[in-house]
Amino acid sequence: MDYSPLIKIRIIWLFVNMISEIDKYIIQRVREIRESQGLTQMDLSLRLGKGVGFIGDIEAPSKKAKYNVKHLNDIAKIFGCSPKEFWPNKPL
Repeated sequence: MDYSPLIKIRIIWLFVNMISEIDKYIIQRVREIRESQGLTQMDLSLRLGKGVGFIGDIEAPSKKAKYNVKHLNDIAKIFGCSPKEFWPNKPL
């Protein structure tokens, strides 16, 4: 099957911009803990020293932004928990 160049570009774009299941899990866990502590996306963004939309970009399903290990360590300090709290007990 021969795809047009635009379709090929779109397929490549979708592949490059996919967020893995582990990233989705971690993003959801951080959101749950953030909300349980009464913090807004903006609160957490600013406490991390980031722009006001940083957490919103990560939590938005339409964006490809995700946390790195340093972000997770800094967030754990803010939440007063271990970074292990963000990870599943078993591989996904």
